[in-house]
Amino acid sequence: MTESRYALTAISANDQPEAFAQLNEALRPFADGNFDVKIVPVPRSLAGRRSARVYSLPADVDVDRLTQTLKLLEGEAQMDWAIQTLASRVRRYRLAVFDMDSTLIQCEVIDELARYAGVGEQVAAITDRAMRGDLEFQKSFIERVALLEGLDVGVIDRILETLPITEGVGELILTLRAQGVYTAILSGGFSPFAQYLQRRFGFDEVHANDLDVDRGVLTGKVRLPIVDGDYKRDVLIEIAQRRNIALEDTIAVGDGANDLPMLTTAGLGVAYSAKPLIQSQVDLQLNHVGLDGVLYYLGAASELNN
Repeated sequence: MTESRYALTAISANDQPEAFAQLNEALRPFADGNFDVKIVPVPRSLAGRRSARVYSLPADVDVDRLTQTLKLLEGEAQMDWAIQTLASRVRRYRLAVFDMDSTLIQCEVIDELARYAGVGEQVAAITDRAMRGDLEFQKSFIERVALLEGLDVGVIDRILETLPITEGVGELILTLRAQGVYTAILSGGFSPFAQYLQRRFGFDEVHANDLDVDRGVLTGKVRLPIVDGDYKRDVLIEIAQRRNIALEDTIAVGDGANDLPMLTTAGLGVAYSAKPLIQSQVDLQLNHVGLDGVLYYLGAASELNN
């Protein structure tokens, strides 16, 4: 095979040989039917629910044409993929920061609080527009929090009891921490939920919004400063500087418009089940598998028995 400069990482949401058979066929015109394939080990806790392979591609591969081919195949095969330079796959990242709502967890906590307050549909509609980038985040956030006035703070514990964790979070964070990567949650959500994830998975630090509480009920106000997109970017930079980490050695993962500043500032940005606006501006995407997919893109998957 000619010298390789690119690697194609492909991840199937289930262990489906037929999906990779489709991919192999699609690749033949780009490598004259001659490419190296490596099966990537997945965490044992995800055995049977995940399959990943890395294809070494010729240095002269037509990346643009291959990208269009893979986009057509992605939906049919239910497969995530990324074309990367070999250098990016072997880079040793030292800091990883994560959005929380709809990234580490499969909900928006402000929407969950709003359901208990009886304003669920109203708040969810504002949240959706804000995450698409149609509304300025801080203004929409203050408007949504105001609708929670009078809600019993005990509702937070009730939501935590059934908080839907995104598949693969445990495997991802355990592996990153084992490799010495510093991890942080940078969330436009609320501190009790981010702190719960910190205790459960071992994140090194968290930054999130603090709800104002008076006599056991929410006042409808939030303490300043508000964690918005610019704040997330600034904290990413501050942590990197504090720990003497180059921005090129950082990863950011998120889904919403308020994540874009950190996603485009980090050395590697990963859009997780994100809106098209966000996906089009970020290095890598995950749309079909859990957050363990980040490991395969980094060449960092290991056989963990969780």
